[in-house]
Amino acid sequence: MPRSASLTRTTSETDISLTLDLDGTGRAEIDTGIGFLDHMLTALARHGLFDLAVRAKGDLHIDFHHTTEDVGIVLGQALATALGDKRGIRRFGQALVPMDEALAEAVIDLSGRAFLAWDVPFQRDKLGQMDTELFEEFFRAFAFNGAFTLHVTRKAGSNAHHVAEASFKAVARALRMAVELDARAIGVIPSTKGAL
Repeated sequence: MPRSASLTRTTSETDISLTLDLDGTGRAEIDTGIGFLDHMLTALARHGLFDLAVRAKGDLHIDFHHTTEDVGIVLGQALATALGDKRGIRRFGQALVPMDEALAEAVIDLSGRAFLAWDVPFQRDKLGQMDTELFEEFFRAFAFNGAFTLHVTRKAGSNAHHVAEASFKAVARALRMAVELDARAIGVIPSTKGAL
């Protein structure tokens, strides 16, 4: 059964179409109008082995907040849709990813409970034109709309580009692990409650 979703979301601030295939090859077709966000979403797809297509038009003349947050919202909704009742998945995932001097850790529980613990300080306010505070907004929107628990921690690093990229790659690897089908638990919902 395909584990994929195609969604659109249109508001007065953004217009987003997104397709996600959890069992892809890492193919990404991303155009949000925000170059650095495109770069990070491409890394998320590549290292998570998801196929991801995103087209977003937003009020970038104001700032990048609405577009960044709304892409996170739609990506989270697509993840929840693609996972269905989560039968047979591993549920938990973790990754520790270096990028030169930077080191980021991500831990995920596809629990059905939305939570973000974000401990990723940046030494710069911007990367290109993108505010570094928007990475937390993206991951909060992603986790809350995907209904999962996500912890992201900067373990080391001073270069803001490296810290951001290591964080996205760590989330990608942790999510890849969490959504994988577990050959030892085929058709089983990974919870003592019988539902997630």
